[in-house]
Amino acid sequence: MKNPAYIVGAFEHPTRKAETKSTAQLHAEVAYGALQDAGLQASDIDGYFCAGDAPGMGGLSMIDYMGLNKLRHYDTTESGGSSYVIHVGHAVEAIIQGKCNVALITLAGRPRAEGMQTGTAVRSFGAGVPDESFELPYGRTIATMHAMVATRHMYEFGTTSEQLAWIKVAASTHAQYNPHAMLPKVVTVEDVVNSPMVADPLHRLDCCVISDGGGALIVARPEIAKSLNRPKVGVKGWGEAYKHQNSGGIDLTYSAAAMSGPMAYEKAKVKPSDIKYASIYDSFTISVLVQLEDLGFCEKGKGGQFVQDGGLISGVGKLPFNTDGGGLCNNHPSNRGGMTKVIEAVRQARGEAHPKVQVPNADLVLANGKGGNLGTRHGCGTVILERE
Repeated sequence: MKNPAYIVGAFEHPTRKAETKSTAQLHAEVAYGALQDAGLQASDIDGYFCAGDAPGMGGLSMIDYMGLNKLRHYDTTESGGSSYVIHVGHAVEAIIQGKCNVALITLAGRPRAEGMQTGTAVRSFGAGVPDESFELPYGRTIATMHAMVATRHMYEFGTTSEQLAWIKVAASTHAQYNPHAMLPKVVTVEDVVNSPMVADPLHRLDCCVISDGGGALIVARPEIAKSLNRPKVGVKGWGEAYKHQNSGGIDLTYSAAAMSGPMAYEKAKVKPSDIKYASIYDSFTISVLVQLEDLGFCEKGKGGQFVQDGGLISGVGKLPFNTDGGGLCNNHPSNRGGMTKVIEAVRQARGEAHPKVQVPNADLVLANGKGGNLGTRHGCGTVILERE
């Protein structure tokens, strides 16, 4: 056992529309699923991690609801969709520091059942939020913020809509093998660029799905991981970083992954070319392109060439990505895709992905999450996992 902590349990809720379940119930169900996967009991959990999707008083409400009465540590770090990737790193650090031995991380939500237009509706977080009065008058939405980045990337580097479309094509090629995927139909570049425009230059098929559900992970110290009858997937490297408006002096062509990625590589003592599989946060196709560049899989500005002609398709391209279909085709529970990125990376490292998309000898994999708006303020978390 050569890593400081191991992911011993992983579970993705199969529902995509939870009309009859509460958010708290979904949290409890994914926690139970991850415990079953690990072969552990709720009484084994002494560390708990959740984010802003947890109802009520967040961590306090969920600890009470799930009856976690052996806790010695809890962490409610909120960084949008990247929260759960960041939580993995925090859990490892808590284990190293002796704050807990077995950490549970949960995510759940039901935006689809509640009819939320999360990407295209103007959303206000309240008058007290400092950026609201400067940005809301211009109609800021999640889709327009990402479209602004895509426009800049096209201007700076000549990236095309067809190249972005290849990212959706790869995701849909993988999703056809996932029985739970919301969009299992394989699409073409023409399908993507001919779909309705949402926010120029992003088309409808450049955007992720809106789904209910959730997921959970269990991170444990090496001695406990060794005692369990599960593949040993160690957390080899981790990093987190944040990017903001910089008082208007902002470069739209990079993300916080340009900082979180190198942190994770340095801890893991590996380089991008060593990675066999990557889960990349995919709220929009442009999100994937920018993160691929920032994580060092290709030069800045060369992402379009990297992804075109099947560059991300398992068995075809240089770097298989999101083999469950990702947020573009499978699910995007609670509008937060970081959790499912880690879960699919664990499946790949264990050799438990669908046989049609399983990467041979996927002994070193990466998951990257992004939370917030790519064009304004956001956070990124990166983890590198190793199968022993």
